[in-house]
Amino acid sequence: MLKHHTIDTPAGPLTIVVGPSGGVRAAGFTDDVGDLLPLIHPKLHAQAQPDDDIGPVIAHVRSYFEGDLGALDRVVVEQHIAGEFVAHAWVVMREIKPGSPVTYSEFARLSGRPAAIRAAAMACARNPVALFTPCHRVLRLDGSLGGYRWGLPVKRQLLAHEAA
Repeated sequence: MLKHHTIDTPAGPLTIVVGPSGGVRAAGFTDDVGDLLPLIHPKLHAQAQPDDDIGPVIAHVRSYFEGDLGALDRVVVEQHIAGEFVAHAWVVMREIKPGSPVTYSEFARLSGRPAAIRAAAMACARNPVALFTPCHRVLRLDGSLGGYRWGLPVKRQLLAHEAA
């Protein structure tokens, strides 16, 4: 069974859905778990029950917002999607360091397919575990923010927090 919990953060409410093993299956800056469940791959999908105890992930989020920017690296994520490139791109995305955003072009190159800029952008757009797989660290070529499922003010706040 999936469990979920919403915590308040400086960027707004963050709802986190974890699987039975405690790995994060979905996360986003919303207080409505219904916004997240469709993002979970059908192989990993089930009903999600509210629970205050979703394991150590909450402590890692709090540590991140208190200044330990590496705290999110210690969170296990459970992402699954058909498509080798997207799955690999999500692994690569987790390696983008806080305070060092990359462009979509650079992200495509890091993911092993320099010409696949649109596919790299799609990997960002389809990311079900915002914050933990940091699609907010990928920017347009001109350095502008581009898009973000949870809103540009949230993306801007996260990048400012990581740059501080």
